[in-house]
Amino acid sequence: MKAIIIDDEPNNIRNLELLLKEHCSNVQVVATAMNADEGREAILSHQPDLVFLDIQMPGANGFEMLQSLPEPGFEVIFVTGFDRYGIQAVKFSAIDYLLKPIVTAELKTAVEKAAHKTETKKRNTQLENLLKFLEKKDHKQDHKIALPSAKETRFVNPAQIIYCEAKNNYTSFRLTGGEQLVISRPLYEYEELLTDYGFLRCHNSYLVNRIFIKSILKEDSTTLLLENDERIPVSRQKKEYIKNLLLKNS
Repeated sequence: MKAIIIDDEPNNIRNLELLLKEHCSNVQVVATAMNADEGREAILSHQPDLVFLDIQMPGANGFEMLQSLPEPGFEVIFVTGFDRYGIQAVKFSAIDYLLKPIVTAELKTAVEKAAHKTETKKRNTQLENLLKFLEKKDHKQDHKIALPSAKETRFVNPAQIIYCEAKNNYTSFRLTGGEQLVISRPLYEYEELLTDYGFLRCHNSYLVNRIFIKSILKEDSTTLLLENDERIPVSRQKKEYIKNLLLKNS
């Protein structure tokens, strides 16, 4: 795979080049760049299969550079220091990212996934979703979260998710219409992504969309009754928090 590295720190570029040379023999670095303008020129000139892209750079950031390109036809692996908004946006579209300093095993896994997508010539729907997310970042009603299963990656508006349920290291999504999707990622990852969309963690095993909460039932323990008549438990530690939050917003 032809690859380009875009990062504003020369040491990071050199370190990644060495890691790729040693551990990813199927990757050929054809160009490097230290800012968004140089990166854009390198991409248009070399037409790479894979781009390693830093998010935070002087001037235009990595997201802005992507938005300036006409229909990106390559895979992207973000390589970045911790950036809460940036990582949340990338996770929302299920795109691979690596935190600095880079862990070799994570680099190899990300490259293998990119190689598989490149070989099968699949449309990069996750990157397309990220660009739409960035374009409409202030219009949450238009956002879609990527839910990758074994067979496909589904793009779902958070307003279509009634609740999420933890099942070991998997998360089950109950959607409007009765459909259920099981994703091989833990619930806590989706709590971080969906909190801004009105979801409440009422129990270790449940994350609920508050727009589907019909009432609070006072039985042996507090239970949430949903619009579809399903009942979701509220943990003892969360009772007062959930009650106060729902009453405050009623």
